[in-house]
Amino acid sequence: MAKVEIYTKFLCGYCARAKNLLAAKGVAFEETDITMNAAKRDEMLGRSNGARTVPQIFIDGRHIGGSDDLAALDAAGELDPLLAG
Repeated sequence: MAKVEIYTKFLCGYCARAKNLLAAKGVAFEETDITMNAAKRDEMLGRSNGARTVPQIFIDGRHIGGSDDLAALDAAGELDPLLAG
């Protein structure tokens, strides 16, 4: 199974949507809450080429984007192969 990382903030509906999609697929993920963590926010900005919105999702180090991007991959049938590694 692929390594999934997700940067989130407290009370973020889009973050909850992305996490729910991953959980529904039985995917374990590493969550990093950047709400009060400037160092982790800066890390996210560097890894995501400056994307400031959350969530920011990475699968095996590849930047996927946000919740809408994750849902689009799923709708296109492209998410499961990525998650399989």
